[in-house]
Amino acid sequence: MPSHANPVNWFEIPVSDLSRAKTFYESALGIEITESEMGPNKMGWFPMEMGATGAAGTLIQGDGYMPSHDGSLVYLHVDKIDPTLKAIGSGGGKTLMPRTDIGQHGFIAHFEDSEGNRVALHESP
Repeated sequence: MPSHANPVNWFEIPVSDLSRAKTFYESALGIEITESEMGPNKMGWFPMEMGATGAAGTLIQGDGYMPSHDGSLVYLHVDKIDPTLKAIGSGGGKTLMPRTDIGQHGFIAHFEDSEGNRVALHESP
C-alpha cells in the first residue's frame, strides 16, 4: 500500500431486507441508492464519484452477510449529525451514542439501522 493512500477504499453493510434498508438510508441521509445484483448477492450502491476522496460502498444482502453490532464500524460523513439522527429515528433506527465532540476532528455519533447494524456518523469541524 502506498504511504500516501488511506487504507479503506470499499465497505459493505450487511442487510436482511435490501428494500427496507434502501428506504431507511435514503430517508436518513437524503441520498439515492441504486440497486443491482452481483452473482447471488443483492446490492444497494451508495452514491459515488470515481476519483473522489473517501470510500465507496454498498448495502449487501446474501449468504454470509449478517447484520450485527459486532465487528467493524463504518463512519458515514454527514453535514450535520443531529438532523440525521432525527431522520434515523423517524425511519425506524435508533441512536446508540449521541453527537459527541472529538475535538479538532469534529463530531461523531453511533446508530442502529433498520437491519440491526451498528453504524456511525462523522461531522467535520
